[in-house]
Amino acid sequence: MAGHEFSEPADRKRPVADPTAADLQAAPASRPCDPAFQHGVVVGFDGSTSSERALAYAIGMACRTRSGLIIVHVANRLPTTVWAGCEPPVFVDVPDHRTEVLGLELACAEYLSEVPWILVERGGDICHELEEVGKEYAADAIVVGSSHGIVGRLFGSVAGRLAKRARRPVVVIP
Repeated sequence: MAGHEFSEPADRKRPVADPTAADLQAAPASRPCDPAFQHGVVVGFDGSTSSERALAYAIGMACRTRSGLIIVHVANRLPTTVWAGCEPPVFVDVPDHRTEVLGLELACAEYLSEVPWILVERGGDICHELEEVGKEYAADAIVVGSSHGIVGRLFGSVAGRLAKRARRPVVVIP
């Protein structure tokens, strides 16, 4: 089973059949996730070598536990102050077609045929978004690849920051 899930912007208005209905107050703020992916394995994936290793480990983990695989790609966000020079900094989504390319590559991959999976696109801080997806799907674990670059040494790696703040097990693949 393969699939793709692209998140909708939070500010998009959805049509409502009857605005006076009493059960609108009881509607959940976030959309419900597919029960097949409840207690699944979340993996951060950007196409890099370390994320490919993390994906391979997460596939094995999902197969062993007979759960779904939630592949998360976090798209770029840039502060508007870069362009406008105004304060306070506000973040804006930058079109990132990399998620579509990754989704097509994953859909053609034979190694994903043994496990149910979805691709979720998010924008923002990688650590925060991986943890949020883990919370939404009540994930049993989050799998990430380690970073070996200078940016990770200067600002802290995603894996290190995630391991410190996550509320569920984090597996870091070298």
